[in-house]
Amino acid sequence: MRLPLVKCHGSGNDFPLLDTRALRLDDRAWARIAVALADRAGPVGGDGMLLLTDGDGPERNGAAFGMRMFNADGSESEQCLNGLRCVARMGFARLGLNAATVRLKTSAAQVARAPDLAPGVYTVRETAGPASLDVTRWPMAVGRSENIERPIAALPSPRAFTAVAMPNPHLVAFVDMIDEVELVAAGEACEAAPAWLPNRANVSFVESRGEDLFVRTFERGVGLTDSCGSAMAAATYAACLTGRRAWARELTVFNHGGLVRAAAAEDGMVTLAGNATWEWEGAVEVDAGGAVLGITIERRFEDEAAAWEALKSSPGRSW
Repeated sequence: MRLPLVKCHGSGNDFPLLDTRALRLDDRAWARIAVALADRAGPVGGDGMLLLTDGDGPERNGAAFGMRMFNADGSESEQCLNGLRCVARMGFARLGLNAATVRLKTSAAQVARAPDLAPGVYTVRETAGPASLDVTRWPMAVGRSENIERPIAALPSPRAFTAVAMPNPHLVAFVDMIDEVELVAAGEACEAAPAWLPNRANVSFVESRGEDLFVRTFERGVGLTDSCGSAMAAATYAACLTGRRAWARELTVFNHGGLVRAAAAEDGMVTLAGNATWEWEGAVEVDAGGAVLGITIERRFEDEAAAWEALKSSPGRSW
């Protein structure tokens, strides 16, 4: 089976992106394909796989198109905000739009073309949420319905965590300096899907750097990652919730992969503006089991890659 795709990234979170509106494969097939395409040792690689899916139809006045995101382990995420910008860009191009409602797995998001973060850096603004503090819906069994700035006894970390769903679950701790060994230990404890956290969670340590935030995340289904858009959104919301930042004030949120501009509202909605960068487009051949038989690269977007690297290397960035 030949699958046209675009290799893309949002804030360094990279993915193969497929337009699947004319394809009808079941979830098990997509999960197998995601494991093969996102394999870092394979010919494509990525933090997961993105799918552009059908919308709700004009008669329902709903989403113009939909998005699905499969993690590198084949599990499906509720959303991926770095990936959403990439899906939005493809949806805009395919449907001739510059703004839309996008259907996600368990929610919806608003997306719009935004002024470029820097010359040549294609930028999308996205608003998602509302953030939820009710951990009983994850479920997370910690003896309370909310966990705001409180340690979690079952984690191998004494940090005070704020639990927030975007709607995918996040545990956010604000630290003076990020200890990756400690972060990985906490992330792996969640990744084991213990009885108290059967659906796992993303874990982030967050540093304040002046007015900015720097986020490091152990992502559910991925591991330690250079970038996670929903973690940047969760960190922004948690920073406002705990009084570290002001509601509705735009700030820059960095990670190893890049940056977004972010603002959180008291109603739980979070807006991010970030890049949706094309690296190359081509096609992949996969067999019935989802194994990659070969790829063809038809075009490389070298100017976009150079524009992104210029932004990353600009003076004063808090990488």
